[in-house]
Amino acid sequence: MGRVAPVSSGFYQAIGKLYWVSLKLLLIICLILPQAQAKCVGRFVNPFTDICWSCLFPITISGRRVSPSGEDTPNTQQTFCICPKPFPRVGIPISFWEPVRLVDVTRTPYCLVNMGGIQMMDTGIKSQGGVDNGHQTQNTKRMRNSFYQVHWYVYPVLFWLEILVDFLCMEKGDVDIAYLTELDPMWNDDETSMIINPEAALFANPIAQSACAADCLMASVGFGVDLLFWCAGCQGSMYPFTGSSSAHVGGVQGSLLAVERFIAKLHREGLLWGTMGPEAYCNRYPMPIIKKTQYKTQMIYPIPSTGSKQCYPLGRSEVLWGSGKEFPYSGEDFGYLIWRKRTCCML
Repeated sequence: MGRVAPVSSGFYQAIGKLYWVSLKLLLIICLILPQAQAKCVGRFVNPFTDICWSCLFPITISGRRVSPSGEDTPNTQQTFCICPKPFPRVGIPISFWEPVRLVDVTRTPYCLVNMGGIQMMDTGIKSQGGVDNGHQTQNTKRMRNSFYQVHWYVYPVLFWLEILVDFLCMEKGDVDIAYLTELDPMWNDDETSMIINPEAALFANPIAQSACAADCLMASVGFGVDLLFWCAGCQGSMYPFTGSSSAHVGGVQGSLLAVERFIAKLHREGLLWGTMGPEAYCNRYPMPIIKKTQYKTQMIYPIPSTGSKQCYPLGRSEVLWGSGKEFPYSGEDFGYLIWRKRTCCML
């Protein structure tokens, strides 16, 4: 009889890390005194079955692809790179797509969708959320309005699963709740948000918005146009940086728009930096205006998109892949995994 190959120690280490991460999340939930409410829905993310791991690709080293093909932005063709600090060092340019953040998009304030549908205790700060049928227009079409709250989680899944061991370019850290828009007055009010996006007034006209049709087209066949930073592709306008939408088409479209606006907002606040291109070889760099080509999104909840390469650039139309992703009660809040382009100098 043949011998059964022993299970590698790396497998047990990955399971052990997953256990401790899960325990930490449960402790966080206990500390915030959750309240069970029927209207808060969600599910814990299973990193083994809910993540589209093919979205890691392509991996490029010195301008040459060394992995299966996939949608990608242009990469440097340099063979070597140099990092001057703390002393000059020579390395090899490498680029790949890294899953780094989880996002809740919910109609119910303080509902942690990706944490199993846990309802946090109300802090007493006034917040809003929901979708309504809107109003009748002169063209007899009914415009729907929506407002979504967003929760931003640090989620360096590659690091704590040790998928790429001892890879210096990989983001390290623990799972944590980094941002709740319920606590941000600028997310809950269009006028207050003008503090960080005063240029929104320049693009609130038909001429500027008509350019978003081109951005939608480009995002549907590839990546959106970074120069059209006021456009969120097929989802609508990137401004204002709030959770409100006056042209709500469906839950998938509305939630994607909220995610795209929130990412742009974090860039404007200096909380997200640039990680792609030669400028990011040795360190991240300030990027106050979002480059949409730096990100892709993958739906995690209510129905994970786990087929081949089921992550999409910002602004891409949801018409072809979003059918059946929204349904009554448990399918009206959403969870997304954020994939970020990473370019660095591997020393």
